[in-house]
Amino acid sequence: MGLAGCDHQGTEPPQPTPSPLFAPASPATPASPAATEPPPAPEQARWKVGAKPLPRRPDGLGQVLPTPPELANRALPTEDFLPPPAEDRYASTIAAVPADVLKRSTWQPACPVASTALRYLTMSFWGFDGRPHTGEMLVNASAAEGVTKVFGQLFAQRFPLEEMRVTRPDELTAAPTGDGNSTSAFVCRPARGQTNWSAHAYGLAVDINPFCNPYTKGDLVLPELASAYLDRKDVRPGMLLPGDPVVRAFGSIGWSWGGSWTSPKDRMHFSATGN
Repeated sequence: MGLAGCDHQGTEPPQPTPSPLFAPASPATPASPAATEPPPAPEQARWKVGAKPLPRRPDGLGQVLPTPPELANRALPTEDFLPPPAEDRYASTIAAVPADVLKRSTWQPACPVASTALRYLTMSFWGFDGRPHTGEMLVNASAAEGVTKVFGQLFAQRFPLEEMRVTRPDELTAAPTGDGNSTSAFVCRPARGQTNWSAHAYGLAVDINPFCNPYTKGDLVLPELASAYLDRKDVRPGMLLPGDPVVRAFGSIGWSWGGSWTSPKDRMHFSATGN
């Protein structure tokens, strides 16, 4: 599936692509022998994230293709894999990374940060489905308190996120599908086209709704199907804009926004390092 990318004023491989996030439409209850068939499910509910690999460019990324109509105003529902918060209130936890979580993450001994220097966060967020959910994230221990504070502000603002989970190792080599939209932080790999590690490899960067806030450089758009979101005047839920509450919330903990860069423009990306 590939990762939707951002990085160090270079590109990072496309960010994590989620597993299918939708449920089939509920069948209608017949009211009488004359009842008609239920209407088809909404187009977005039929979109299977990660199901269609893209043709590859010479650089190994997927070809940039027009946004499918189903995703032009993206609002896919969220699948719960952690219990949602009680009473619609924000809740967060900070803990050492559990062994099973570390095993399913991209961390390895060659990474530039020790596993003991990372923290496992759980945080409440609002989905595009209008429901509260609980997500997970790995970040640098030095950033854990600030990140949970920021996401508490996002929750209070009811800013929608589609998914928040730890990136898996297989996603680093999966075929690009260009439709990922997972909010995430730690990913252990170098910046694309460079030998240095990205800020994500230290757990010091967070990407927010990559599909709604794509990375661009020249003719490259990441995720590759997100071109509909290049029109920033067409404001839709989940988008990040200059001076908005999300940008201000990250700024309050000293993190900078890649959406303020000139080239590349990394609209999804916030970091403690400025890159």
